[in-house]
Amino acid sequence: MTLQQLKYVIEVASRGSMNEAAKRLFISQPSLSNAIRELEEEVGVTIFERTNKGITLTKEGTEFLSYARQVVEQADLLENRYMGGKPSPQHFSVSTQHYAFAVNAFVSLVREHGLEEYEMALRETKTYEIIEDVKNMRSEIGILYLNEFNAKVINKMLKSANLQFNSLFVAKPHIFISVHNPLAKQKSVTIDQLDDYPYLSFDQGEYNSFHFSEEILSTLSHKKSIRVNDRATLFNLLIGLNGYTISTGVLSADLNGNDIIPVPLSIDETIHVGWIGHKNASLTKLGAAYVEALKAAIQE
Repeated sequence: MTLQQLKYVIEVASRGSMNEAAKRLFISQPSLSNAIRELEEEVGVTIFERTNKGITLTKEGTEFLSYARQVVEQADLLENRYMGGKPSPQHFSVSTQHYAFAVNAFVSLVREHGLEEYEMALRETKTYEIIEDVKNMRSEIGILYLNEFNAKVINKMLKSANLQFNSLFVAKPHIFISVHNPLAKQKSVTIDQLDDYPYLSFDQGEYNSFHFSEEILSTLSHKKSIRVNDRATLFNLLIGLNGYTISTGVLSADLNGNDIIPVPLSIDETIHVGWIGHKNASLTKLGAAYVEALKAAIQE
């Protein structure tokens, strides 16, 4: 087993493709495949499962990847400390539902821990894809919510993927609306009061199940309903159409300005937001730093 082979494993897991990893590593795809296969034979573990749809980590491969990352990280530290070597580019990826605090935390992470070179990814994406990203180690951390309605389905998926939900905070539901919305001056609103306003939600693509919705009360029908793919579009429609969406109430004026405000929703529900990661994998230095940055962003 060599340090280079461990770096190969990390790159293949990050790319989800032998071809893409080979391009990034500047070696041929057959050479990379052979190196991975030789490593698997040496350690007696199948690290990657190869199918017609691509390449994914096995359960044993996920645990191996966790150790590989730690070894490579420690080797880089040794080289930098005693040999004056140039630090390897840092790698970190997070997949999240559309939360401003997740972006704030990512900004803090890069500012505090980003060295001269880094390659990081922040994926605001669909709920199902968040779980898949973390399951296949395309992202080290995923951020989503649980509530009484979706918990059974989401927890079943997490258990099947050997993932664990770690709590960040529990919030009462709020609506996000424009400061110019007639409801903006109210201390709280009811579901009935929202009936004439456009309801905005994030599209979940082919997995558009009620249980994967980013918004609670997903089974309710609406006279006016619009689905969007990104947070900026949703916020523009909140202002332009006097629409509303349902979320945690945690909002960042630094990122979103002062034109959008949260108003409490009068309903007996809670939203439990947390991060998911592999049960058998220790967080990398950047992963642990990002979790701390999340906690700080939420408190702010």
